[in-house]
Amino acid sequence: MKDLLTYIAQNLVEHPQAVDVQETETDGNVVLELRVDPSDMGKVIGRQGRIAKEIRTLMRSVAQRQGKKVSVEIMD
Repeated sequence: MKDLLTYIAQNLVEHPQAVDVQETETDGNVVLELRVDPSDMGKVIGRQGRIAKEIRTLMRSVAQRQGKKVSVEIMD
């Protein structure tokens, strides 16, 4: 899942080398922390959070197929 989120984020931003994803897993719950260049933050969040919402929806769908729960946090 970490690789998928990294791939998605790198294709959205202008500074793909600055994309960093940290994955923490406890008891079947996965927390993905996404960090991007500050100038690319708007591209990852989108207008009214639409892109961020869709990223979270997609990641939840992938996690559900693996029998896990996931949350995506976009860090400053």
